[in-house]
Amino acid sequence: MLRLLLGANLLLAGGALLLAPRLGEWPSQFVELAAWTEPVLFATLGFLALARNWLWHLRPLTGQALVLGLVAAEALLLFDFWHFMGLTEGGWGPALRVALLAVALTLPLLLYFSLRARAFSPAVAEARLQALTARIRPHFLFNSLNAVLSLIRQDPRRAETALEELADLFRALMRDARDLSPLSTEIALCRQYLGLEKLRLGERLKVEWAVADVPDDALVPPLMLQPLLENAVYHGIEPGDGPGCLRIAIARHSAGPGGAITIELTNPSPQGQSHHTGNRMALANIRERLDLYYDLEAKLESSDSQGTYRVRITLPLRRQTP
Repeated sequence: MLRLLLGANLLLAGGALLLAPRLGEWPSQFVELAAWTEPVLFATLGFLALARNWLWHLRPLTGQALVLGLVAAEALLLFDFWHFMGLTEGGWGPALRVALLAVALTLPLLLYFSLRARAFSPAVAEARLQALTARIRPHFLFNSLNAVLSLIRQDPRRAETALEELADLFRALMRDARDLSPLSTEIALCRQYLGLEKLRLGERLKVEWAVADVPDDALVPPLMLQPLLENAVYHGIEPGDGPGCLRIAIARHSAGPGGAITIELTNPSPQGQSHHTGNRMALANIRERLDLYYDLEAKLESSDSQGTYRVRITLPLRRQTP
């Protein structure tokens, strides 16, 4: 709906710019055109929202033709209303021109959504999700194996447990990434990962978890938090001279129709270290995955100031169906 509103008004602004005799009259020309266009636009949005379940069962071309017919009919009704109010002249010529202009304004938007639907078709989206998940850097595998090797003689039982955790972690990395995953599963996976990193870094790695009012059946994209933690360890803890603290805060908010979940990760940002490129790659990866899963409903923000790097992700709350 947001894209429809923005797209239609951008086309309207372009038309007003062409029709205005002088640049200074552009705003008034836009308002005049909007008086004709906005009622049709909002009426169409209302119809599409109410009839979307029925429209989904139609063939795309049939649905597009129906939308074009609806827009033309609404434009004719509005034209007849303005004529009844004495604000415009009647006649078939002006009425036909109004209907054709309404159809001409609608066609580019339908073409845009048709191209977008093809670009984000299920097969293409699934392939991109699998490829993005496969890009997660497994450099910690070698570090974890070295840490386990150092434990074999000192603490064989702990080394065996670490190998089992490493196997579980990689089993999760190789699973299907098309479906959302329970947040509790992702948190358990991240705890396993941080436990393995703690074998190597010892007291240099400190972790704080703050999970508040988040339902156990909340769903999130798989492997969304782990690559951020990996980058936080690699670029925030390892380059530092002393101990460093990772803080993961997860909370539920009531914003939006179904509520939202915020995930905030904070880690040290050692001065003079070139860690920004690696962080940007991980953020670009996750931002694209969020776009595939949620489109405009999710948001990812990052900041680096005063020796602290912060990533904040906001997701719509989705829960497992019983």
